[in-house]
Amino acid sequence: MKKNTILAASAVALIGLGLTGCTAAADESGANADAAGVTCPDGKIRFGILPYEDPERLEPAYQTLAAALSEKLDCEVEVSITEDYAAEVLAMENDQLEIAQFGPLGFVFANQRADATAMVSFGDAEGNPTTYTGGIWVPKDSPVQTIEDLKGKTLALGSPGSTSGDALPMSALKDAGIDEDVTADYAGGHPEALLALVNGTVDAAQINSQTLATATAEGTFDESKFRQVWKSEEIPNDPITVRGNMPQEFKDAVSEALLSLDAADVEKVSGFLGVDPAGPLIPVTNETYKPLFDLAETMGLTEKDV
Repeated sequence: MKKNTILAASAVALIGLGLTGCTAAADESGANADAAGVTCPDGKIRFGILPYEDPERLEPAYQTLAAALSEKLDCEVEVSITEDYAAEVLAMENDQLEIAQFGPLGFVFANQRADATAMVSFGDAEGNPTTYTGGIWVPKDSPVQTIEDLKGKTLALGSPGSTSGDALPMSALKDAGIDEDVTADYAGGHPEALLALVNGTVDAAQINSQTLATATAEGTFDESKFRQVWKSEEIPNDPITVRGNMPQEFKDAVSEALLSLDAADVEKVSGFLGVDPAGPLIPVTNETYKPLFDLAETMGLTEKDV
């Protein structure tokens, strides 16, 4: 009897251990599922892109970047090129985007409305921060020699809320005291503004250094036939941001994954942003874009200006 009691006790102990093991496995499985849910909400991550170039050209470049990010996170990354700058800010505000690339000024509004947080931007081959410039161009034979000479002239801008295609050139006109004396119209984007100048439908156009590099490389703009009459200060390149109300675990995982991407994964996108040769993505913070927050405050810009 004593022997049987010992055996029975041993059996109970083994069953208990088995149940404990099953419980632990279940707990671990649940924890893994919860972790996956945090870093892959609703089975995918929605990645918004501002339409700073022809969407048909941007799409394959961002699909390459998204595929690499998807592999790092083991989660589908869905690319969404929004209709315009305002639509992208609104989509993040309405929890329709988890991450998004904004222009520097668009980021200011996204930060104000969706608590967007800058994570990474585009580095050069040495991993250094990159910048671009805004500019105003005229035909080479134009009588316009300085920005002040634009008084009474027509100027093609990019899109409302664009850093180099709207805010900075308008700020320059205001500083020159001629903002009320220039007929400035939105062409619909950076390439469209350049095209308006090339086709001679305006006296001048904003052309930033990114668009200039792309158009020159593609042979759609002959720089020798035009002249730059105004150039902005250096602007930090676009940030890729995360929505403010996402869990910190998600923010950390996405940031780490983006920073670990190979330069080859982002070089097609970097090319549109004037970065050549391309390097890896580099960390940035909201503070990186303080000059744009200051610009918005100085000019009294709000999300209504997007």
